[in-house]
Amino acid sequence: MKLVTAILKPFKLDDVREALSEAGIPGITVTEVKGFGRQKGHTELYRGAEYVVDFLPKIKLEVAVTDDQLEAALDAIATTANTGKIGDGKIFVTNLEQAVRIRTGETGSDAL
Repeated sequence: MKLVTAILKPFKLDDVREALSEAGIPGITVTEVKGFGRQKGHTELYRGAEYVVDFLPKIKLEVAVTDDQLEAALDAIATTANTGKIGDGKIFVTNLEQAVRIRTGETGSDAL
């Protein structure tokens, strides 16, 4: 099993959720986060004053998948979240040692 963590632009969330659902991955966890990478924030003008926005709003999406679902999940996220512009985000894949469905007690890939 793998845990896929993706950092995305907020307006891409619905498209990515739909693409994951079509790929057979029904469940995701979404968190609103702030951060920056190479983008390094940007400057904005507010009431005539210029100020720097260091931390940009992003979406952190987490999805647990079986090993055979991994490529479909990565493809769905990468193609759907891509705008071709700086700040599109990143995808991280980590090993998931155990999963337990609390309601039924199922473990491993059965819990996903």
